[in-house]
Amino acid sequence: MNLRQKILTKQAEIGVVGLGYAGLPLAMAFARSEFKVHGIDADSEKVKDINRGTSHVQDIKDEVLKCAIDAGRFQAHSGYKVVSRLDCVLISVPTPLRQTKDPDISYIVDAAQNIRKHLHKNMLIVLQSTTYPGTTDEVLTVEFQSGNFKIGKDLFLAFSPERVDPGNATFTTKNTPKIVGGVTPQCTEMAKALYGQIIDQVIPVSSAAAAEMVKLLENTFRAVNIGLVNEIAIMCDKLGVSVWEVIEAAATKPFGFMPFFPGPGLGGHCIPIDPLYLSWKLKTLNYNARFIELASEVNTQMPEYCFNRMARVLNQNRKCVNGTKVLLLGVSYKKDVSDMRESPALDIIRLLENDGAKVDYSDPYVSHLQIDGAVKESIPLSAETIKKYDLVVVVTDHSCFDYGMLQKSAQLIFDTRNTFAEAFNNVVKL
Repeated sequence: MNLRQKILTKQAEIGVVGLGYAGLPLAMAFARSEFKVHGIDADSEKVKDINRGTSHVQDIKDEVLKCAIDAGRFQAHSGYKVVSRLDCVLISVPTPLRQTKDPDISYIVDAAQNIRKHLHKNMLIVLQSTTYPGTTDEVLTVEFQSGNFKIGKDLFLAFSPERVDPGNATFTTKNTPKIVGGVTPQCTEMAKALYGQIIDQVIPVSSAAAAEMVKLLENTFRAVNIGLVNEIAIMCDKLGVSVWEVIEAAATKPFGFMPFFPGPGLGGHCIPIDPLYLSWKLKTLNYNARFIELASEVNTQMPEYCFNRMARVLNQNRKCVNGTKVLLLGVSYKKDVSDMRESPALDIIRLLENDGAKVDYSDPYVSHLQIDGAVKESIPLSAETIKKYDLVVVVTDHSCFDYGMLQKSAQLIFDTRNTFAEAFNNVVKL
């Protein structure tokens, strides 16, 4: 039986490398469709937890994971030996930036080198990790191409970008359209056949590089527009105009406008990082991606801008930052999730503490966090607790917070998310 027939009859065994916020949901989607799935992750403790039925990914409940394990459709591994029996391997590992803002594809390279040790004919390998255009062709093709394996005939290689929005119950793995681009047309068709088993709509593009570029366009679009509206917020502050009123009014236009909203800074693994992958790639081609660089500059300065606004709010109320008790509401990078990656709350805490403020936080999704070696624990909220703080800052607008109680109890509130629709004397908005 050839690989395509195995996929279409669901006899193909699937491997997912990287069991994080994108990899584990993907693995569960294949398991629900009655494929046999093997997860691979370098974190052996995470692998042990997963095999016990404990999910560390908010979008995958323990019951879903246990069901897949009990049915014999999923098992996690900390090594790559299992690759020798797999038909399809999907790589979904992290792709962070180095401190110099250069792409770090070491996790991709490590995964590819380990897969190569167990490579065999009639395999499909798909890279899902966000990276710069050309990675699949320049790195993976070179890694896997050999005298024994002809890509497009013996081995199929493609790129299919992750499209995951943590905490989004409306758009899941199944109903979010999937882009696929292969190294050859045959590779594209094989990847399309695989994803078509679990995803409602699969959209092929002409090449792996095109698929890589699709992902970067999506996130650059968001980063640039958020950068624009963050700068508009700064402008509106200087003009004495409410940026929230301006956006709400502009959004009534039924064509030619899409509302974006300012905030304390960008967070998460994608929006602050992915556009810089594209910017870096273009520098190697002697081109300066000016919009990306400018948006990154504006977005990166937002925590400091918010800190300066807080200092001004305190000063207007005859208080200074030094010695002030500040409570941050929400520290994850977006509402109703626990993900702390690149969260602007961390920068805000550092800025406040560097100027002598005493900072606590409350976040039902983040029980504790570590900043520069110091551990902080989430503070339970009550009216009495809130009254003790000179300033409460809404950084992440979790749905579960009692904003009515907050407004009635707090001395001062700085709201970075437009949480309070009405005007209150003790609330100042970004």
